[in-house]
Amino acid sequence: MKPAAFTYHRAHDVTDAVGLLTDLAAAGEDPKLIAGGQSLMPMMNFRLARPSALVDLGPLRRMPSMTALDAEAGTLTLGALVTHHAVETATLPDGFAVLARAMRWVGHLPIRSRGTVAGSLVHGDATAEWCLLALLLDAVVVTEGPSGRREIPADELFHGFYATAVEPDEVVVEVRFTRPAPHAALSEFARRHGDFAIVDAAVALDLDGDVTPEQVSGGRVVLGGVAPAPVRVPEAEAVLAAGGAPGPELFAAVADAAAAAIDPPNDPQVTAAYRRRLTRTLVADACAQAAGGPR
Repeated sequence: MKPAAFTYHRAHDVTDAVGLLTDLAAAGEDPKLIAGGQSLMPMMNFRLARPSALVDLGPLRRMPSMTALDAEAGTLTLGALVTHHAVETATLPDGFAVLARAMRWVGHLPIRSRGTVAGSLVHGDATAEWCLLALLLDAVVVTEGPSGRREIPADELFHGFYATAVEPDEVVVEVRFTRPAPHAALSEFARRHGDFAIVDAAVALDLDGDVTPEQVSGGRVVLGGVAPAPVRVPEAEAVLAAGGAPGPELFAAVADAAAAAIDPPNDPQVTAAYRRRLTRTLVADACAQAAGGPR
């Protein structure tokens, strides 16, 4: 299929992009930004999205800040146009290495080579790997709009099905990950490699290194595909906070708590019961990987 008719505009810098969005909206248009286009264009081709104007951010790739990967003082900052593949092939600090490992789940190489981190977050797919990782590592999305810059914490970013707190006249300029997680993993299940996940799970374990053998003293559990937006699971995190030796018994308890806490949707192809079973399996798997098991 082909997309509905639209006008095409190229932004020369962030200010120009914001100005184009503002002017087009004032003229009665429905503009959308396009960076890698790996999410927006398929939706346009299927007429699921019908913007009347596109503002291309491609020229902004010449701006070093938009493609930078900077690690400093326990924070990893990614420019808005950093691609999935750039993260996949980067040498990241231990606390953020889970980002690179998780990229193997993102589509296929051509998609990872063009799709951007910020684009995935703004798209707001409940199963998108970046959306789970944002909640896992306390990401902060920095935007620029007519009123200047603002910062959106990950726990305020996702509003529901493909809906985020980023305003239509704002441009994401960077994404900061502020919570290092050296013991973290993401696991997911899709019918075929590269398909959208049915359910995915991201886990970060807090391990007490002063105890021999190491003990789990807390952590985070984030799920995708079980609600309109990615969610943390406090019930599963409470099991981790209670502590214990990392191993199958503890991880099964975390997985059971996560599966019991959710109310996943039914749809014509996947039942709620199946999503719950997947949740149990994937959380246990992600816990084992985060603790140093098979990857």
